[in-house]
Amino acid sequence: MKHTWYFAGLIACFFSIAAVQAQENKLLKSPARKLQLAEFAIANLYVDEVDEDKLVEEAIVKMLEQLDPHSTYSDPEEVKRMNEPLQGNFEGIGIQFNMAEDTLLVIQPVSGGPSEKAGILAGDRIILVEDTLIAGVKMSTEDIMRRLRGPKDSQVNLKILRRGVKELLPFTLKRDKIPVYSLDASYMLGGKTGYIRISRFGATTHEEFKDALAALQKKGMKNLILDLQGNGGGYLNAAIDIANEFLEKKELIVYTEGRRNPRSEFFAKGTGAFRQGRLAVLVDEFSASASEIVTGAVQDWDRGIVVGRRSFGKGLVQRPVDLPDGSMIRLTVARYYTPAGRCIQKPYESIEKYNEDLIDRYNKGEMMSVDSIHFPDSLKFNTHKLGRTVYGGGGIMPDYFVPVDTTLYTRYHRQLRDKGVLMKTHFHFMDTHRGEWLARYKHFDDFYKHFEVSPDMLSYLVATGRQMGVDYNEEEYRKALPLLKLQMKALIARDLWDMNEYYHVINDANESIRKALELLEQSDWEGLLLKRQQ
Repeated sequence: MKHTWYFAGLIACFFSIAAVQAQENKLLKSPARKLQLAEFAIANLYVDEVDEDKLVEEAIVKMLEQLDPHSTYSDPEEVKRMNEPLQGNFEGIGIQFNMAEDTLLVIQPVSGGPSEKAGILAGDRIILVEDTLIAGVKMSTEDIMRRLRGPKDSQVNLKILRRGVKELLPFTLKRDKIPVYSLDASYMLGGKTGYIRISRFGATTHEEFKDALAALQKKGMKNLILDLQGNGGGYLNAAIDIANEFLEKKELIVYTEGRRNPRSEFFAKGTGAFRQGRLAVLVDEFSASASEIVTGAVQDWDRGIVVGRRSFGKGLVQRPVDLPDGSMIRLTVARYYTPAGRCIQKPYESIEKYNEDLIDRYNKGEMMSVDSIHFPDSLKFNTHKLGRTVYGGGGIMPDYFVPVDTTLYTRYHRQLRDKGVLMKTHFHFMDTHRGEWLARYKHFDDFYKHFEVSPDMLSYLVATGRQMGVDYNEEEYRKALPLLKLQMKALIARDLWDMNEYYHVINDANESIRKALELLEQSDWEGLLLKRQQ
């Protein structure tokens, strides 16, 4: 019996050693080992000295290019810049600024931030950071930001040019955490319809949204327009939290599934503050990822209407893989699916074709006419409550289509915008009239109702355009005039108040908002929801 156990032990040991050897052989012959040996050989045997870090980075980038458009590599600095807008804060001096003729112009100091506390004012120009001249030297915005930002509680010395003061004013600021908001605007559009615009889905988005929603409800809001136009996405959890505000308990918001990632489902908790009331979600060709998750959930549960143009079509789930030097790989591990089972992701057989998709949509007429958009029957899905037909295959197709408005845009307008004429004109008038306008318009409502861009302002715009190489075209000027006046007024509103007031003005030209408002005010709500299916 003892011999039997002895031989059994030997046999088990033999197979264990064989298994280990087989595993070692597998590792030695693996693609990862092959890559490691190739890099080792180049670094140690190549005729010239090589930059190993750069070599490895380029190899990683090339590998990821073989996968899909959203599996990407970011170096440590890119990781930091990428995370700041989503994390909800960064450390710096707290200003909104623009570059005006190679000079940093303060649009507004952030409320409660270091700049406001130190006495820096809107309209100030930062000339020196420490002893480095940043004005008139064509320094990149990135280089300037690097000098202004820094660790919390660290100090930075500035010298500032202020209108009406001959000498440069010295300021010493202590840097602090500066909030980054993801909600651009919230205001009432009418007696009972509120408007909220979200620019990205970040760490603070849900709290910002809840505060804005509660404030609008106190003003009597019954209907809501949620503007996700141009919103490129962000955190999945933020999208789930926003969708939860509209849906009932246990209603599926989104699920993810991949080759090595089993299906994960995310449900509404039924705790939302806007589960009743009419809802319109605005999307366009730049609304992507988290925006499409929220929109798809609202559409699939027949909770509201979707207005605008087909969304971007980014439905790939990335998992961040942190690397030792602070760089990061964002690797696609699964796909997003709406509650009805639609895959949001558009095809990506070719990266080039994928990147040209929006251009193709314009060329095919999709941005101008709903009749240009065709889906095969294989992409048809049904909504959960009303059984409406909706489509998969790339992006969210709206219930009510709004074409791109090209009537106001001209070559002359584009040149004024692209050559900086519009901004230069704006800075000139803000410099000369800021105090006068603030004294005249104590409240934004007065400004919104009564302010008009004057003929003198328009004459200055045209003359500045000529000086900067923009040939005047009377016909195109007349065509673009309503938009030019609206943009000039919106920029002034932004600088006198904030982005909320900017959107309040500029949205007067937004056809999707106009359409949504019209639909929300109609009496037959369920008929509107069903109309697209007819």
